[in-house]
Amino acid sequence: MSASIHPNPNDPRLSRSVTGIDEHGNARAIQVIEERPLTIYLNRQEIVTAMTIGDYPEYLALGFLLNQGMLTSEDHVTAIDFDPELEVVVVRTEHSTNVEDKLEKKTRTSGCAVGTVFGDMMAGLEGLSLPDTPVHTRTFYDLSYQINHTPSLYMETGAIHGTALCQGQQVLAYMEDVGRHNAVDKIAGWMHQNDVTAADKVLYTTGRLTSEMVIKTALMGIPTLISRSGFTAWGVDIAQQVGLTLIGRMRGKKFTCLSGQHRLVFDQDLAEVADDAPSMRRKGARGE
Repeated sequence: MSASIHPNPNDPRLSRSVTGIDEHGNARAIQVIEERPLTIYLNRQEIVTAMTIGDYPEYLALGFLLNQGMLTSEDHVTAIDFDPELEVVVVRTEHSTNVEDKLEKKTRTSGCAVGTVFGDMMAGLEGLSLPDTPVHTRTFYDLSYQINHTPSLYMETGAIHGTALCQGQQVLAYMEDVGRHNAVDKIAGWMHQNDVTAADKVLYTTGRLTSEMVIKTALMGIPTLISRSGFTAWGVDIAQQVGLTLIGRMRGKKFTCLSGQHRLVFDQDLAEVADDAPSMRRKGARGE
C-alpha cells in the first residue's frame, strides 16, 4: 500500500517494550501502544480531551472540530498550534465561533477510548444528499487485501484501529488510533487541509459500524463505508436514512451490504478470491 500519509510503526513515541511472561512461564517482551491525552482548543475555548496515540495531532484536532460541526467549510482556519509538552492543540480561526450550545449537549458514545460527540450532530444529517458514485466490488476486494497486508502499528502492537481513505484502487491516507473515531477524525483533518474532495471516495475501517462512524462518514460527504467488522442497529438505521452505502463483515469472499445497495457494481469474479483471505486478525485479537 502506498498511501500518501500513514502511521510510522517504527516511531519510538508511539509504542514501547514491556516484558512479561508467556503461557509457558517464559519471559517475553512485546510492544504495547502508547496512549496519551490530547486537549483540543478552538480559539480560547477548551473543547475536549481525547485519548490518542499522539501522531498527527493537528489533523485529529481539525477533523474532530469539523466532524462535530464546530467548524464549517466557511470558517477560515488561520493556524493550528501544537504544544507537545502540554499536549495541547489550538485551532485558530479568523473569526470567533460560538460553541457553548454544543458543549451543553455533550454526550458519551460507544467509541473506543471513550468517544465524545455533541448533541446536535444528527441535525447536520437533515436534508443531506450523498453522491451516487458507483462502487465496484473488484475495487474493494483489492483495497481489503492491500490494507490487511500493509505494515502497521497494529501489526506491531495490536489494540488499535485503522481507517483508510480510498479512491478507486488507491489508498490515499491511512490512519490508526486507539479509537476508531480518532482515526476517522485524522482523515477528515487531512482531507480539509489538502482540499481533498469526498464524492468519489470510499472509507475503509477495521472497527464496528456504529452510529458515530456512520454519522461522521456521512457528514464528511463520503458515500461508501466498508468494514470487516459488524454493524449496530442504529448505525444501519442512520445509513439507510441518509443513503450511505454500508458494507460490513467483509472477510474473504463474503460481505454484507445493509444500506445503499444501489451503488454496488458486481464486477468481481468470486472464483478469483480466496475463501479465507489473510487478514490482520491472524496476527492477534483485535477488539471490535
